[in-house]
Amino acid sequence: MIENLALGFSISLSFNNVILCFIGCFLGTFIGVLPGLGPTATVAILLTLTYKLDLTSSIIMLAGIYYGAQYGGTITSVLLKIPGEVSTVVTMIDGHQMALQGRAGKALGIAAFGSCIAGTFGTVVLGLFAPILANYALMFGPPEYAALMILGLTMVVYLGSGSVTKAILMGALGLALGTVGTDPVTGVERFTFGFDVLYEGVNIAVMAMGIFGIGEVLYMAVNVEERSKRDMVRYPGRLRELLPDKKDWKNSALPISRGTLLGFLLGVLPGGGATISSFVAYATEKKFSRHPERFGKGAIEGVAGPESANNSAVSGAFVPLLTLGIPSNCVMALLVGAFMLHGVTPGPLIVKEYPAVFWGVITSMYIGNVILLILNVPLIKVFVKICEVPMALLSPVIILICGIGAYSINGNPVDVLQTMIWGVVGYLMRTFDYEPAPILLGFVLGPLLEQAVRQSLIMSQGSMLIFFLRPISMTLLSATLLVTVAPVILKLFMKGISSISGFDNKI
Repeated sequence: MIENLALGFSISLSFNNVILCFIGCFLGTFIGVLPGLGPTATVAILLTLTYKLDLTSSIIMLAGIYYGAQYGGTITSVLLKIPGEVSTVVTMIDGHQMALQGRAGKALGIAAFGSCIAGTFGTVVLGLFAPILANYALMFGPPEYAALMILGLTMVVYLGSGSVTKAILMGALGLALGTVGTDPVTGVERFTFGFDVLYEGVNIAVMAMGIFGIGEVLYMAVNVEERSKRDMVRYPGRLRELLPDKKDWKNSALPISRGTLLGFLLGVLPGGGATISSFVAYATEKKFSRHPERFGKGAIEGVAGPESANNSAVSGAFVPLLTLGIPSNCVMALLVGAFMLHGVTPGPLIVKEYPAVFWGVITSMYIGNVILLILNVPLIKVFVKICEVPMALLSPVIILICGIGAYSINGNPVDVLQTMIWGVVGYLMRTFDYEPAPILLGFVLGPLLEQAVRQSLIMSQGSMLIFFLRPISMTLLSATLLVTVAPVILKLFMKGISSISGFDNKI
């Protein structure tokens, strides 16, 4: 472990990687402050930059954007009651009340320290257990990978916060898009409709920039709502105001610990992520509190728990990505795309074949957490001013960046046109409540699933029994069935309980 960490720090502490980590953290905080433009859209927009960087530097910067966004959203949630990030909606409940009571500095301070502690803990656990999981994952062959991909595809249900049917439809569309291009085995063209630009398939960077970048800008432009007048709060002007006192630390110690543990565990699960982790942490703290009536009125526990959870969840999300190659949320799916743009498939072999990448990314998270702690304290006023930039000025800049990024991929104007088309598709999806995240998941996992299934059938000479005769693949398929059927059974059970209760009431 010491040798691995030494290798990682020798890479992550290089001048270029420290600068890129700083840029990622700064950009993450920046977009976290801006309502609407989240880490998914930003990572999608910047995905093309990874062509000009090596793989390790690319992932270090993109990861910094992801965990930096969690704290950026906290600033405006506390001071302006505007959640820059969905995962900070819960923080807004008690954080803004603390600000109205003149304790904005304490709320932001405990959020910063809690985030740093949780992020560091999550990184330590990631470094300890990810290699162990990777060793077990080396037992996987094509049948096991096929079963694992099928299990991974069940997370489309969790990626959509609305209709499950719509989420499944979007996931199926992503799978279909993954088949466009030249068949990797036979060389036959599939679903290209005679267009030369589709011979190599749909470019993930072009699609992601269009749907998450331009689509989000179009949606915000059409659905402009006047900002309501909000209660004014006094911004913390001195460093002393941002430092929690002994009482604050006493009240926050256990919430930080519980939030850190919950966040990491939920971050590992499919669809867990920072948002769900923050909600669960808040509910847990209210349950454990001796004075639950204080929540919603400025309880510091309501800030410490969720803020620790959403940052710890970021580290947890890297476990299935780096060990199994399975993205647990939309940003992780984009990071899979970043790996694949460099010809590397994330999974168990990364630890042995690309140790510099694996340990360089992990150790960069230690550096990133320290950078965020140092960066955000003196620049709170600056980041608050950012959210006052009119969308009329910001939107053209985002569209311009997307256009330049699309053109830089192949130097082909057609890619810019594709990006714009995907932007319209993204806008229509948002308008009609079809969430785009399941499309990206299906698009990333679809080709990997197809390849694993075909290799398995070649091994078994066409027999499907290979998936059921191997213990690991059978276990994974059983888990898939359980995950799929369990919610239906639970819903029927609860419906039966309610009907019995209603019958009893009538009697």
